[in-house]
Amino acid sequence: MSITAERKAELIVQYATVPGDTGSPEVQVAILTERINNLTEHFKGHKKDNHSRRGLLKMVSSRRSLLDYLKKKEEGRYQKLILALGIRR
Repeated sequence: MSITAERKAELIVQYATVPGDTGSPEVQVAILTERINNLTEHFKGHKKDNHSRRGLLKMVSSRRSLLDYLKKKEEGRYQKLILALGIRR
């Protein structure tokens, strides 16, 4: 269900705005999206795992807040990010 350190490092390199960037909204949203996708796959086989479902809802809410912040600050970066991640909005 969790992402590996290698995959997380790949996401950081791919979505960082400057080298070594781990805190920008783009990186945070990319990592959350990866975790959300992994949990979504998990629920296909474990339909009654309500404890993990609660965590999924918290992650989705957190991602939504970060995306709203990014949209408010810079619309272009927001549009580029949702296209790259394939998030529908």
